[in-house]
Amino acid sequence: MNVIKNSYEDWTRDFEAERERRAALGDPDWTRGARLPRALVRSLQKFQVGEDGDGSALLAKAGRAGNPSYTAAARLFVAEEQNHARMLALLLAAAGEPVLPGHWSDAAFVRIRRMLGLRVELMVLMVAEVVALSYYRALRDGAPDALTAEVAGRILGDEERHVPFHCHRLHEGLAGLPRPARRAATAGWRLLVAGAAAVVAADHGAALRAAGVSRRAFAAEVMRAAGPMAAVMADGPVPAVRVTSGRPSGV
Repeated sequence: MNVIKNSYEDWTRDFEAERERRAALGDPDWTRGARLPRALVRSLQKFQVGEDGDGSALLAKAGRAGNPSYTAAARLFVAEEQNHARMLALLLAAAGEPVLPGHWSDAAFVRIRRMLGLRVELMVLMVAEVVALSYYRALRDGAPDALTAEVAGRILGDEERHVPFHCHRLHEGLAGLPRPARRAATAGWRLLVAGAAAVVAADHGAALRAAGVSRRAFAAEVMRAAGPMAAVMADGPVPAVRVTSGRPSGV
């Protein structure tokens, strides 16, 4: 089924419909437990820290941007990210493992995001989103544990909806710049993505191998996904974002 979203009211309705669907579906069966190799435990702990936040800085900047419809949709996006953190914490608990109180990489990432305005915050956030797509896809398809694969699949489905949402907003945010400036901004973003992909591939390589994905293949997939996203952010009129079966078309 194809869905065209032309406004943030459409995005809000999409987030609300997903919230209702998620409530009807219920949680995974945590009582099954999880058997995870040590490398995957450490990897999931770090991603759980990255997903866990109140989104206050993003929502404050969204509010100052003066579009209440966007702010309402962004609030629902933040709630989905918090649900990811909750599910990852419960997955770790099912494996008998704790969550981390924090991690330096997440602290640095958040500090960079908060330095400037909404556009920069979203561009840095989109670095994490494109990396997350490849990470959770790898776990969904290759994790050596059924509960982990189910949780990864649920998170991936959300991330595939988040990407066109952020691309839409960034396109609007960059639209007032001259084309060379838009191209320069998105070229810089792709460099950030390349750096993040390399860092995650190095730091989480053992966990990726447990899911059957090499460091090189992971980084290559992240960069392949980033190209169309950068094009949507930089070029043409503000798009009516099309989502097909939960996956963004054209981004």
